[in-house]
Amino acid sequence: MLIKKRFIKLCSIFIAAALITGCGNTGNNSNTSSTSNSGNGGLPDKMPSFTTKDLEGNTITDSIFKGKDLTVVNIWGTFCGPCIGEMPELGEWSEEMPENVQLIGLVCDIEGEDDSKRKDLAAEIMEEAGADFTNIIPDSSFNSLLEWATGVPATIFVDKEGNITGEPIIGADVDSYKKFVKGYINGK
Repeated sequence: MLIKKRFIKLCSIFIAAALITGCGNTGNNSNTSSTSNSGNGGLPDKMPSFTTKDLEGNTITDSIFKGKDLTVVNIWGTFCGPCIGEMPELGEWSEEMPENVQLIGLVCDIEGEDDSKRKDLAAEIMEEAGADFTNIIPDSSFNSLLEWATGVPATIFVDKEGNITGEPIIGADVDSYKKFVKGYINGK
């Protein structure tokens, strides 16, 4: 009985820590490097050039950034409670965003287009959350970005030229995402 109580207490502590700080990234790591912003722990200065698919099978390229002044990129995983927990709020926010701002997700633990198990799980999470924004399946182009994201959710901000701007936000904190976007847009 004492062991069971300790186990439950440890699980509660782990869950509380995960809710506060986010989850560790267990997906898509390699030794590929890229130009990085050393002030942000190896975060690249620019999004990679890519051609990949979204959860619905549509082809997505790095031109996705060109149509908006700012793109909020939310790196998340299907294994991450805080990531899943913020999806309903992100879904609502994506519908309320100014015309010149967009939100996209990058599902870090989907291992290619053929990973139907995680791809289906991610789609189910999005549907249950009522979140209808684009979610990208990372390919090898994203390795340096995913190496940087040692915990999720991790949110970065990308301008229309694909440059990563501002400070990344680690952990589920939609209010901070909104604050950054408002400051960025008002500063233009």
